[in-house]
Amino acid sequence: MGFSNPHLPVVCIQGIGFVGSAMAIAVASARNPEGNPCFNVIAVDLDSLAGRRRAAELSSGVLSSNSTDKKMNQAHQAALANGNLKTSVDPRVYRHASVVIVNVNLDVDFSKSTPACSFDSLERAIGVLGDEVASGALIIVETTVPPGTTEKIIAPILCEKLKQRGIPASAVLLAHSYERVMPGVAYLDSIINFWRVYAGQTEEAAQACEAFLRQIIDTKRFPLTRVATTKASEMGKIMENSYRATTIAFVEEWSRMAERIGVDLFPLIDAIRMRPTHSNFRQPGFGVGGYCLTKDPLFGGIAARELFNLPELTFPISELAVTINQRMPLETLNLIRKALAGSVAGRSILVLGVSYRSDVGDTRYAPAEIFVRQAQAERAVVTCYDPLVARWAEFDMDLPKVLPAPGTFDVIVFTSNHSEFTDLDLASWLAESRPLLVDANRVFSDHQLEEIKRLGLPFRSIGRGLNS
Repeated sequence: MGFSNPHLPVVCIQGIGFVGSAMAIAVASARNPEGNPCFNVIAVDLDSLAGRRRAAELSSGVLSSNSTDKKMNQAHQAALANGNLKTSVDPRVYRHASVVIVNVNLDVDFSKSTPACSFDSLERAIGVLGDEVASGALIIVETTVPPGTTEKIIAPILCEKLKQRGIPASAVLLAHSYERVMPGVAYLDSIINFWRVYAGQTEEAAQACEAFLRQIIDTKRFPLTRVATTKASEMGKIMENSYRATTIAFVEEWSRMAERIGVDLFPLIDAIRMRPTHSNFRQPGFGVGGYCLTKDPLFGGIAARELFNLPELTFPISELAVTINQRMPLETLNLIRKALAGSVAGRSILVLGVSYRSDVGDTRYAPAEIFVRQAQAERAVVTCYDPLVARWAEFDMDLPKVLPAPGTFDVIVFTSNHSEFTDLDLASWLAESRPLLVDANRVFSDHQLEEIKRLGLPFRSIGRGLNS
């Protein structure tokens, strides 16, 4: 691969997505006490058009998430300059790996009456590793999976593939350690300066996983937690994300009431957060997006049905949270519809923010997609802009490169806390135009709200109790 120091152990990252690309940079940034790189890293993707594009972008210094994290961007450039970060679409590179980190998407099929998991892509990915990895390699599964997946799906595939090669299953170590990667301003720190949970299929695998994680994570400040089994580690990730999704749905219920009886929920939530036991109390907003909270709460039921044959085990709270959160963007549309005498047909709507999270260019399962599709179905004319998204893949749509002028729009919806929007001088931007402004995600500061009031602009919001 042309590494500047070919004697370093090789770590392969399987999958160059939002997690895999970040993990590749984090591992390439690991240093020994002398300040030298610990590993050579190969980020590996499928030999497909999309896979080759992702590999080319990473190797040229571009992150698919359009990261706003200066620390991540600096680490990326440093790894390329040091010559210990490479990319490939050739599965044979796994033969050189001391460690392989699996970051392959595992999707939920929502087309069926009961959501189900599509394990095909993960099974193929693990099959490739079984065909290629050498004896002594450590495989760490980071992919978020239903509890039991490593034990009941991944391990048997590896065992069979290794058996076909005449290699005992015990010769390759298998562990699970879930990621908590959070794209945004702390993208890199969410890997290297954050707590980790892990488990091994065997004692030797657990020890090897711990030794590896200690080289890339500041475990003095962020200690590792070892749990007894891989299914326990898998369950930890699902419980974390289900908890977060459920608390968001909980606040969504109260937001609807606050809006109807004239209560500004945000000062109330700030007051509640002062109580240490409630410091992470969620707030109302435009909706839930991203690859985790939109599907992970369903994995408990999927695991019970598909992996453990326990159909009597149900997860009504977690599954209802997903349903409630999917409806959230439609509440904003309902708010607009009411403000426009019951219809958005023929109205021109500007949506500011299509990413699911502030200062991140990630449109996967973004709530803006639900909003835009329904608004278009009701014959609204929708224009979208996001400073971090040049092309909205879900719509196969190029977005404007600069913030559109407001004059031609009936409604402008602020859905994301991108800094460009929170810092916007509303009076200068709006000039003489008077569209209906909608703050769907606590975007406006107190100063901006005062400016809206001073200008006498029509205004609606989610959670502020100002819509009566």
